[in-house]
Amino acid sequence: MELKLPTPIRFVDVFAGCGGLSLGLLNAGCEGVFAIEKSPLAFETLRTNLVDGTNHKFNWPTWLPKQAMTCEELLKEYRKQLLKLRGHIDLIVGGPPCQGFSTAGRRDPADPRNRMTEQYLDLVELLKPSFLVIENVAGFNMSFEGENFSEALGVETEKSTYSEYVASRLDGFGYHVSRGIVNCADFGVPQNRLRYLMLCERKRSKVVPQDLRRLLQESRLEFLLDHGLPTDRFTTVKEAISDLEITGKELIPNEEPGGRRFKESKYCHQVGKTAYLNLMRMGSGDEAPNSRRLANHRVKTIEYFKRVQSICRPGFCMSMEERAMVGTKKHSTTVLNSTWPSPTITTLPDDIIHYSEPRILTVREHARIQSFPDWFAFQGKYTTGGKQRKQECPRYTQVGNAVPPLLATAIGRLIKKRHLQIATRPVKDNQIDS
Repeated sequence: MELKLPTPIRFVDVFAGCGGLSLGLLNAGCEGVFAIEKSPLAFETLRTNLVDGTNHKFNWPTWLPKQAMTCEELLKEYRKQLLKLRGHIDLIVGGPPCQGFSTAGRRDPADPRNRMTEQYLDLVELLKPSFLVIENVAGFNMSFEGENFSEALGVETEKSTYSEYVASRLDGFGYHVSRGIVNCADFGVPQNRLRYLMLCERKRSKVVPQDLRRLLQESRLEFLLDHGLPTDRFTTVKEAISDLEITGKELIPNEEPGGRRFKESKYCHQVGKTAYLNLMRMGSGDEAPNSRRLANHRVKTIEYFKRVQSICRPGFCMSMEERAMVGTKKHSTTVLNSTWPSPTITTLPDDIIHYSEPRILTVREHARIQSFPDWFAFQGKYTTGGKQRKQECPRYTQVGNAVPPLLATAIGRLIKKRHLQIATRPVKDNQIDS
């Protein structure tokens, strides 16, 4: 009897942002069905590149508009259609908004964005996929000291962290939950970015569940070798962005709408410069990447950046003494160390200063450090300010909020492997070879 292999993993991306998780899963050979993102700016980037893109296209259902919407709107307006998808979705992924958990901000258990995970769980109950991925900041697993956690979240729970509460809910839904911290740098991303992952598989009769997070970590060496990346050290920030340095290059007007008053350097691809750069350039040919617009720094700002670079220890966030020396109260400024991975890319472009040039990084440099390939074209305005910061998702924010596609590819490969082995092996052998 001929063995019937399973069809490609079909996934849904919730709180998708500009599509970092989706891109990685698509690169791993998974099939995108639909993605939910409330920001019109971020959704347009995702739609342009992945939903209706040249390199990837989602198998989008005809009943769902290709437009920005919230998970709440999806559940309210399309519940009947979602129920018909039950049994046809293998994987749900999502990175619920994390500001209430982030150690970079004010940790607030009552932040309404924390409760969006409830909508994710509601969707899980509707679709009942075989696998789940929840990605969040490391603070997702930290206790809220001095708070009535249950009352603040509006849920009945004795758990002290939201990750424990979510894990207990998923266990009740019938999932085996593997969870813990992963450093994206372990998977070739030139950035020390600690993320909290919950990797889950549905419990099955006579099938031994696996610790997917442990297996993900154990897959690291094979993953790096397959992508031609270093296995004995981290990828450095210079390996990622050295071709985007502007020193000695011709500066030309930025040709994007509204960009004529800004400059960018004329791009010349340096073939074979680094393995990581070759990976990021794959699929771009000789075409220059977008989002290389340089900030219009004032002379005073440039002199300030030079002083910061001369005083601060590259790779370390400015100390209190260093801040006093340069006369700033800003707490989160770091000068890149060219021989190290970058610190965590955030949504604030002035958190990081270039390792050799007195300027902040471009959106494309942030994207390289996040492992977005050069063909991936970001859409919309570059920055926003004031009250609009809470409503809009410009390019810097899109990149800063994204899951690094390289990490997402590693996750996709792991889930594909597990899915295949469950589908094709005898029950007694239904385990992944470690």
